[in-house]
Amino acid sequence: MTQNTAHTTATPRPGNGDVLAVASQTGATVTFFDATDHRRLGVLEVPGEPHELCFDPVRRRLYATVTYRSGYYHAHTGQAHELVVIDADRRRIVDVLDLSPERAPHGIALDPSGDLLWVSVEGHGTREGALLALDADSLAPVRRVPVAAPGPHWFALGPDGGRAYTANKEATFLSSVATDGTGPVGRIPVPGSEGIAVSRDGRYVYAAAPKGDFGVPGAVPGAGVRVVDAASGAVLRTHRTDGFVFPVHVTSTDLVLAGELRMPAGGPGLGGQAPGLLHVYGPDGSERGSVEVGAFPLTITSSPDGRHAYVAAVTSSTVTVVDLARTAPVATLHVDRTGEAGAHGLAYVPAPGA
Repeated sequence: MTQNTAHTTATPRPGNGDVLAVASQTGATVTFFDATDHRRLGVLEVPGEPHELCFDPVRRRLYATVTYRSGYYHAHTGQAHELVVIDADRRRIVDVLDLSPERAPHGIALDPSGDLLWVSVEGHGTREGALLALDADSLAPVRRVPVAAPGPHWFALGPDGGRAYTANKEATFLSSVATDGTGPVGRIPVPGSEGIAVSRDGRYVYAAAPKGDFGVPGAVPGAGVRVVDAASGAVLRTHRTDGFVFPVHVTSTDLVLAGELRMPAGGPGLGGQAPGLLHVYGPDGSERGSVEVGAFPLTITSSPDGRHAYVAAVTSSTVTVVDLARTAPVATLHVDRTGEAGAHGLAYVPAPGA
């Protein structure tokens, strides 16, 4: 088990009611921290193993996807099919939905309209991977949008919700689909990909590639974040990194954040990572700086005002809080785990009425 404390390098400020929720993959828990002074507020046990989180500000719900029975992509004991519904203010489970016949729900996002909840699901049998739309009120399935790839792990919605882009680990392309289910699947040539995000104006898609390989030590040829023109599908440039990038995130101030995985030369595979790096890029593509974070950064989110980034690292089971104006860490939050995989999904929960 890890520590139950938050290590803070800046003077704590009084809390304003905002909360950071963190899923622990092997916890299996969601831990709640005060987003201002970083105090641990409570821990909720959830069905294992939770991966990603999403907050619905209208209904004040948190959603946690349960992806595998144990393990991770391509190394698990079976695909799960549950979605955990949590009262974000009372911090208790209100429902556990069975998404069968779908399998391995992972990425999750609320449509900009607030009417639909989208979940990525893996293919199985004769069914290809897809994006599943749920009615945000009833959580009943509304439509299934195939993406022409078996493993759409992460995905991102365009600013108007009319188009979605999936990162496909095993396919040599990103999928671009109309969320109403019409039209063909667009294919943007990119080697097997990891995290993905869309600029707030919808002009650019940011995709981490190539797919992570835990057996590759040292520098990785071609690693980084591809910057794609959303209209043409052309790769405009790449933000180069030495190691594999997993999470990608765009803040409310248009910064692009990328989490780089670092492996010690000649070291072991999964579980042997060195501390990772958070790279911060400006809207013009310039790198503003980088910050050392926990081992194996896997998820990134940011505060609504764009002042702080939160980087969950699954191997160290920590969340690094980063002041983006100074490009400097201000706190490290510790999340409980019972195996090698800890802190994973993140959701920022503004106070009621904020």
